[in-house]
Amino acid sequence: MQERPSPDKIPVGVVGLGLMGCSIATCFLIAGHPVTAVAAIPADLLQAEDRITRHLQRAREEGIAGEDPGKYLVKLRITEDYTCLAQSAIVVECTIENIEIKRSVYRKIEDVIGPEALLTSNTSAIPISLLQQETRHPRRFFGLHWAEPSHTTRFLEVICGEQSEIAKGEWLCKLSQGWGKEPTLVRKDIRGFIANRLMYAMYREACFLVENGYGTVEDIDRACRNNTGYWMTLAGVFRWMDLTGVAAYHTVMKDLLPTLSNGTEIPRLIDDIVKAGGKGVSNARGFYEYTPEEARLWEETYTAFAYEIRELALRYPEDVVRKKLAAGKTNKPE
Repeated sequence: MQERPSPDKIPVGVVGLGLMGCSIATCFLIAGHPVTAVAAIPADLLQAEDRITRHLQRAREEGIAGEDPGKYLVKLRITEDYTCLAQSAIVVECTIENIEIKRSVYRKIEDVIGPEALLTSNTSAIPISLLQQETRHPRRFFGLHWAEPSHTTRFLEVICGEQSEIAKGEWLCKLSQGWGKEPTLVRKDIRGFIANRLMYAMYREACFLVENGYGTVEDIDRACRNNTGYWMTLAGVFRWMDLTGVAAYHTVMKDLLPTLSNGTEIPRLIDDIVKAGGKGVSNARGFYEYTPEEARLWEETYTAFAYEIRELALRYPEDVVRKKLAAGKTNKPE
């Protein structure tokens, strides 16, 4: 499981063709994998091919995909028939966050895939250790936690459950580098994994500050965009503390940490929005109010930003300093 074979020799399956399922399938196609995409619900069949084609076309325009959509689409099969997954080496389940539904899907998948095929879930909320209990071969089960749009971001978490075989997780990490990812291997399962746990601590504190009158929604977003948003793509939290002085953070933590929110209830700010039917830009009702045109333009703007920030981020990979050091040694005069 150590070497990374050519992607065209590794058929993959994607089950569930909603927003993320389609972008994950797009990512695999661009990487060169044959893809079998199974519509878990009939409605997926109506939109999946068009959505994937549009992803591929935009990726071509932005320089992510090297070929026209047609070159990739010949490797894509969209179907409702689970038996078409039989040759898949990896299957990614992308259904809704409902363990009963996932259990039913896993049974259908495991009825047809081989014993060495890896079964993974794109869940962001259910622990992998719980999900793998719903499978016949838990050692080959992992979480693959993507970020949307999956074919543009560098983010991927490979999560091991209590029974997962670590070596297979390491192989998935190695393989995912060919998908344009800088993967994180979560070796010990925990609810929310790594990125979500960090972000939800920030979401909770943001709600706390607004609810208690320390700033408006706009104030909090502005502060985040112009501070955290500047450095996060280059440096994670630990590198940032190294860059800006570890001792200072140690000093501040002593007095600041006891004042941070540690509430366990859903913040009233978000609870009120959801109970009133708000979903965000998808129905133009969220923390901000949107006209339909504003909501549409925000979705388009985020898509454009995702491509542009990717281009910048690729200039600063995680090993950027090691590469500079190596280049310096190579160019050093004798």
